[in-house]
Amino acid sequence: MLQKQVFKSYDIRGIYPDELDDSGAYEIGLIYLSLVCKRTGKNPEDLKIFIARDIRNSSFNLHKSIIDAFVSRGVHVYDAGLMSVDVIYFAVGKYDYDGGIMVTASHNPGSYGGFKMISRGVEWIRGGDMWNHKDEMTQFPEKVGSIELVDIWKDYLDHIFSFVDFSKIKKLKIVVDSGNGMAGIMIPKILERLPQIELIPLFFEPDGNFPNRNPNPLGEGAYHKLSERVVLEHADVGFIYDADSDRVFLVDENGKFLPGDDVLLVLAKQLLQKNPKCGIVYNLVSSKDVKEYVERMGGYAIRSEVGYVNMGVHMKKDSCIMGGEISAHFSYAKNYYSDSGYIAFLMILEAISEENFKLSEFMSSNKRWHRFPEIVLPADNMTKILDNIRSHYKDNILDEIDGITVEFPDWWFNARGSNTEPILKITIEVLNEEDIDRRRDEVTSVLNF
Repeated sequence: MLQKQVFKSYDIRGIYPDELDDSGAYEIGLIYLSLVCKRTGKNPEDLKIFIARDIRNSSFNLHKSIIDAFVSRGVHVYDAGLMSVDVIYFAVGKYDYDGGIMVTASHNPGSYGGFKMISRGVEWIRGGDMWNHKDEMTQFPEKVGSIELVDIWKDYLDHIFSFVDFSKIKKLKIVVDSGNGMAGIMIPKILERLPQIELIPLFFEPDGNFPNRNPNPLGEGAYHKLSERVVLEHADVGFIYDADSDRVFLVDENGKFLPGDDVLLVLAKQLLQKNPKCGIVYNLVSSKDVKEYVERMGGYAIRSEVGYVNMGVHMKKDSCIMGGEISAHFSYAKNYYSDSGYIAFLMILEAISEENFKLSEFMSSNKRWHRFPEIVLPADNMTKILDNIRSHYKDNILDEIDGITVEFPDWWFNARGSNTEPILKITIEVLNEEDIDRRRDEVTSVLNF
């Protein structure tokens, strides 16, 4: 039986099998087919659907169940097996499949299962769309489809390597923390083309229980072992991936963790050097350092609502070359406006290969702002709280495209409500680090907390 809570804003995730089981996956497959047929104008027997899965304990069964649903209605399924989620975007974009499914629960704990779903043109099919469509989906007759196992490694590797001049990538020592997720499968394949890279792997053994750390790199203490190993090995850089490996964070040569918007600075540097005057999308809780740096480099910076899918919308609308978030989703126009943790990986290697480049020095030279860790507060009366902000800061409201952003010359903050629970998320950033506590106390006082 389908349960509403597994249909999230962008994808589908639930505890397996209590919230999302094999029969639920089968039903989800049929709803998905109805939506894809509606978007493409095709019947199921004319559809070609690409599918892959991650290493979660639930993914094998959920993968089988959703394929069974497709084949039972005549669909031609192309199964790539164990791959990272960005391969789905590449395959659907490159080969013009009618749709793509990644069986994954992203960075959720090992007890979860789920799906990320797109249709032709790498257009998202959101969890909410699926739930809203379930009662009006087309009931297709049973037919016999087919399953074909596919190997797209060469084309995929050619694609991600096209983003860098890999002849410039020099001998480097790197540490990569896979967290027992998909990066442990992907990175060795990528480095076959870069024999000059000395890899020190952390937790590369695939294990759907994620026994060594939180599968979310932003989880408590998740990056600590990586930082220690980078310092111990005198490595040039460390990379840490989430479970399905679409997100990647860095630690610098001193073991300092870099949030996603810091990583975005390096990626923007690489792209703007090769593509002057291009646009970069950043979400509105990212540091102001991003906008300032992009403009210093001659590019233009576009603010986006929070959320990876929103970033792609702005990239297309404003003709931007890439976009990035604090959460470390990095999307590229030439990657079908989708994200890839491995294009970012290669671009970072290219950047660090520059003479005398050190991440710590680059950051100290290009960062002025200081951000307080995100504040999460209960908010049963969201309307009243936001009205308090409007009243108190009416002369300094920048916009309300996602919550309310208030801006002053030497500090700013954003307050936005969650889409799924009664909580308020507050981001505060200041020019003078000693002002952080004062501004935090001021904002929370205005909110009546």
